[in-house]
Amino acid sequence: MKHKAIYHLLVATSALMALVETSVAQTIYIPEGSATSVAVVDFKSKAIVRRYSDLEAVHGLAIAEEKQLLIAGSLSEIETGDALKERKPAGMSEEDHAAHHAPSTTQTSSQGDGSKSLLSVVQIETGDILRRIEVPGGVHHVAVTPDERFAVVTHPSGGGISVVNLSSLQLEAFIPTGNNPNYLAFGSAADTVYVSNAGNGTISEVDLDRRIVRRNLLAGTSPEHMIADPSSGTLYAVDTGAGRIIELNLKTGEALRTFDIGGEIHALALSPDRAKLVATVTSEGRLAFLDLLSGELSSQSLSPAPYHLTLVENTESVFVSSRAESVVWSIDLNDMKISEEIAIEGEGHQMISLP
Repeated sequence: MKHKAIYHLLVATSALMALVETSVAQTIYIPEGSATSVAVVDFKSKAIVRRYSDLEAVHGLAIAEEKQLLIAGSLSEIETGDALKERKPAGMSEEDHAAHHAPSTTQTSSQGDGSKSLLSVVQIETGDILRRIEVPGGVHHVAVTPDERFAVVTHPSGGGISVVNLSSLQLEAFIPTGNNPNYLAFGSAADTVYVSNAGNGTISEVDLDRRIVRRNLLAGTSPEHMIADPSSGTLYAVDTGAGRIIELNLKTGEALRTFDIGGEIHALALSPDRAKLVATVTSEGRLAFLDLLSGELSSQSLSPAPYHLTLVENTESVFVSSRAESVVWSIDLNDMKISEEIAIEGEGHQMISLP
């Protein structure tokens, strides 16, 4: 009986260890900009295990986890017609390709300045590009609604956002928001997205079902990257021009606190315990760590030019790219040190991770 009990204990322990190991077996997707590809990195080994190619000037990237799709936005603008025809995915018939790019039957608002770009829908398992969708202007940031109904993208030169249906894979709407829309964030409601308008110092609260801006929140001089904490109804926005972070109450729209960071701040992440913000200060070659309870600010040198960053889900690590070199750093939040340096191609933009 004693040996049997020990055996069952060992089996249970092994199963628990396997579960723990699985829970941190993350994959990170890194859009490589001018390299026209997305690198896929295994978190455990920190190795690039594959690449998705033929994604021109890929900048914005989001994931629909249940649908197992990557949504990749191109920052470059294209000519319509022949330029789009040349981008027909391999193996797709001309008839199917034409059908994929048929005009949307859904009513849309006035679409930007007439320029076009491409949003590519990639199947994660195979890497196949399932659809290329024309959207009105270069794409900066991409987000997927929490219920995976829509992909939403910002068009800095077009003054608004595009809404793409992730079931039909068609453009459904263009919604004007303001001058130089930059970044997107979701609170607790799947039908509401927040859009930072860097050109006029506002954050638009957009109703995706009604396709209207409900209200505009004042947010400094040039709000760009943002991160939301749905559990507290709080939004943190980088006010790039002023070198600070603004904390907003999403219910009232009130600015609760401002934190002076200094320098040119680019990207932002919230620690797993929601107690600390991490920001890249690109112009000064450092990471800033802000304790949200005490307001205490600390910094760690990181150069050259730390740029985009993403929290690796279910871990105490962030990945940080460089604006100046083809490299991504893995940073341990516990000691704020570099645990690994990963060579990539091109430039690392909007990185995401998948459990």
